[in-house]
Amino acid sequence: MKKGVYIAAVIFIGLASEGCGTGRFREESKEAEAVKQQDDFETESETEAKTEYLAAEETESGIEENVPEILHFVDVYGEAYQVEINPNVKKHDYDLNAFSHEGSKLTYQGDARYTYRLGIDVSHHQGDIDWERVKAAGYEFAFLRIGYRGYGQEGKVCADNKFFENIKNAHAAGIDVGVYFFSQAVNEEEAREEAEFVLKNLEGLSLELPVVYDPENILDADARTDDVTGEQFTKNTLVFHDMIEEAGYQPMIYSNMLWEAYQYDLEQLEEYPIWYADYEPLPQTPYHFEFLQYTNTASIDGITGAVDLNIQLIPVEKEGEKK
Repeated sequence: MKKGVYIAAVIFIGLASEGCGTGRFREESKEAEAVKQQDDFETESETEAKTEYLAAEETESGIEENVPEILHFVDVYGEAYQVEINPNVKKHDYDLNAFSHEGSKLTYQGDARYTYRLGIDVSHHQGDIDWERVKAAGYEFAFLRIGYRGYGQEGKVCADNKFFENIKNAHAAGIDVGVYFFSQAVNEEEAREEAEFVLKNLEGLSLELPVVYDPENILDADARTDDVTGEQFTKNTLVFHDMIEEAGYQPMIYSNMLWEAYQYDLEQLEEYPIWYADYEPLPQTPYHFEFLQYTNTASIDGITGAVDLNIQLIPVEKEGEKK
């Protein structure tokens, strides 16, 4: 908002005469003095008004500068939300115009700062996978479910019965692998149990990509995590990640816009990379992410039925710099 500029000029010319004056002169002098006092009063009033105006302008300007930025987004059902964008959390700098859908594949071209590659994520739900055909179809990495906790009240931790087969055959096909654990932990003790399970099942195995913590809301049924707060989810994530990191693996968070808006405290988690899920044509999050899961209904060669597809955004290494 433009600030007004007040210019007040008060010119007072006083005429004085040496020697004696007349009574009339004294009366005129009194009138002149009264006028001067009135002028001084008006000048002081104008100065006060100016000061108040400028203070108000500065206050209003400050308010405008601090007005929170609002993000409008939709969930997978098309329901609309709006939320304040956290100014303290790192933002992504991807050029949204560089994303392009080519059939079931999402590419990222036209931004010289980043290159990309495509991948999938799978569990036992995809059944037997022909990993050689997956690689030939252009998919270079995969996140494999290593295990999960049931969302019923018992909350039993289980292994994915296709994990060991998948990691062996994916590596044999030359595909880089990361793993994820589907969490339904309700407290830090259970998150610690989940991390212990993951580390035990990774013994003797190598990974090229992170270990992902994947707590999710169960939308179509009652779940043991229905009453878990965002604060508790954040604590669970920190416990899981600390244990994974101490064991020498890179932890990563699976998230979507609802979780970033209403569940996770991103300021506490910002040291960890994000695997972001969003099935809109373009990612809606303003926050930084490294992997984008952009569909869960794709069909690709080598897999029967629907599969999730992902894109990894990779910074182009500048000459003389290391990634």
